[in-house]
Amino acid sequence: MKRLAVYCGSATPADSRYVENAAEVGRTLAERGIGVVYGGGRLGLMGAVADGALAAGGEVIGVIPKALVDAEVAHRGLTELHVVDTMHQRKKAFTDLSDGFVTLPGGTGTMDELWEAMSWAQIGYHAKPVGLLNVAGYYDGLLTFVRTMGEVGFLRPQHQDLLIAADTLDDLLARMAAHQPIRTVGQMKAAEL
Repeated sequence: MKRLAVYCGSATPADSRYVENAAEVGRTLAERGIGVVYGGGRLGLMGAVADGALAAGGEVIGVIPKALVDAEVAHRGLTELHVVDTMHQRKKAFTDLSDGFVTLPGGTGTMDELWEAMSWAQIGYHAKPVGLLNVAGYYDGLLTFVRTMGEVGFLRPQHQDLLIAADTLDDLLARMAAHQPIRTVGQMKAAEL
C-alpha cells in the first residue's frame, strides 16, 4: 500500500484522544512510507492527520470541494491540493489516488465516505481494503450494526468481512495488507443475490 485514503471528522472533539490518535495515524503512515489522501481540510481530525504526516516528512494529498476552499478551511501546506466541484468527484478521487481506505472517528461525512467505499467494493468498482480504526470504542455500535446486517441477510455472507476493523493501527494495517479481494455482486449469478 503506497497511499491510503484517510476518512475522518473535520470537528475537534473535547476528548483529546481523538485528535492525538489522528496525528499519530498521520505520523505512522508517513514513517512507513505510506502517503495520505484525505479531505484537504486544516481543521479537526483532518488537520491533525495531515499535520502529523507532514511533520514526519510524508506525502499528503488533499481533495476538497471548491465550496469548502471558499469557506477558508483548506490546508495550504500539503504536498498537493486537488480542488473539485462536487463531493462525488472528491470520493472518486479518493478511490483513484489510494490503495485502500482507513476510517477514523467522524460524523456524517465520514460515514458517507465509509459506506461508499464499502458499497463500491461490493459492486466491484474497486478491490481495495476498507479499514476502520475503532478509537476508544467509538465504532462499537457501528460494528454491532454491521453484524446485524449480516445476521438479518442484508449483507451477503461473502461480504460480511469486507469491513476490516481493529482497535490499533498496527493491527489494522497488517490486516489490510493481507486483504484478499471479495467476490463482487457483479461476479454473482442472480440466484446468489
